[in-house]
Amino acid sequence: MPLHRNDLAPELLSILANGAVIPAQPLALDAQRRFDRRRQRALTRYYIDAGVGGLAVGVHTTQFAIREHGLYETVLERAVTDSRAWTHRPLVMIAGVCGPTPQALQEARTAVQLGYHAGLLSLAALADRSEDELLAHCAAVAEEIPLVGFYLQSLIGGPVLSSDFWRRFALLPNALAIKMAPFNRYRTLDVMRGVVAARAEDHVYLYTGNDDHIVLDLALPFAFPRDGRMVTVRVRGGLLGHWSVWTSKAVETLQRIQAEVSAGGALSADLLALDSRITDCNGAFFDVRNHFAGCIAGCHEVLRRQGLLEGIWCLDPHETLGPGQAQEIDRVYAEHTDLADDAFVAQNLERWLS
Repeated sequence: MPLHRNDLAPELLSILANGAVIPAQPLALDAQRRFDRRRQRALTRYYIDAGVGGLAVGVHTTQFAIREHGLYETVLERAVTDSRAWTHRPLVMIAGVCGPTPQALQEARTAVQLGYHAGLLSLAALADRSEDELLAHCAAVAEEIPLVGFYLQSLIGGPVLSSDFWRRFALLPNALAIKMAPFNRYRTLDVMRGVVAARAEDHVYLYTGNDDHIVLDLALPFAFPRDGRMVTVRVRGGLLGHWSVWTSKAVETLQRIQAEVSAGGALSADLLALDSRITDCNGAFFDVRNHFAGCIAGCHEVLRRQGLLEGIWCLDPHETLGPGQAQEIDRVYAEHTDLADDAFVAQNLERWLS
């Protein structure tokens, strides 16, 4: 049975509208690169206790290769089951959806059957298509599940999309949100301008996926002309691979940003300075020096150091830390200790692993 955004409980829409931390969930594997059920459950419990508003599962950070390894449905099902067993509070569950239209439609249907509320639709597999073709693809998938649009950076396969594409996307009746992750200020503004042109800024929720610019995306107002006046829009929250680590601190950061914005007046210098500090940490975790080659393994390494993961294994044996990445993670741990949540994890790890 297809799912429409109008079918979603009001509290779920409220979570998205008010702004939430939504981590992209990693995949837990054992030393034989088999699915580690216990540690995957521990990750879900960690994120819930950290205070997240939802989970994104089956996305890039979960490794797209789960599909060819027959793990897509297993991983999605476990996240729903484990979250429901751990908490009764509402969580927005977002499933990664990708591939050509037949594959994307099947994944959307699977996600709905498993209890997911939205699909984060990657267009990387169709990057060579025209915008008309891409929009037709989005419209087809939107017949099955509320869509979170995904502007993926071109360096790792995302198509370059115009502001008019995002205007047309925002006009889809089942468009729910957009994750802006081009890692490019001009293209981020293209998304916002398109949503404003569609008059959709109040119901198509903007979420940052720009792991290189998290704090300022969340803290600053953005203004665009429409009908002779300026329309101000804000990024509500984040759906981020970076927030798969040090997650309780991410929740604190978003709450601090929201509090300062609500208070009015100038934002504090300390808050604004967090943008560069968090970006510095992201550079280490995402292996920017090696063109993001170790971005998944880097997040695994942080979780391994905390004891949540047993190792940094990925489904692809060749996917691991980049040269010098471990040393970069050492550096940001030493220089930005207050941004880590190791103490929070240590206090709860045994309970999460039980």
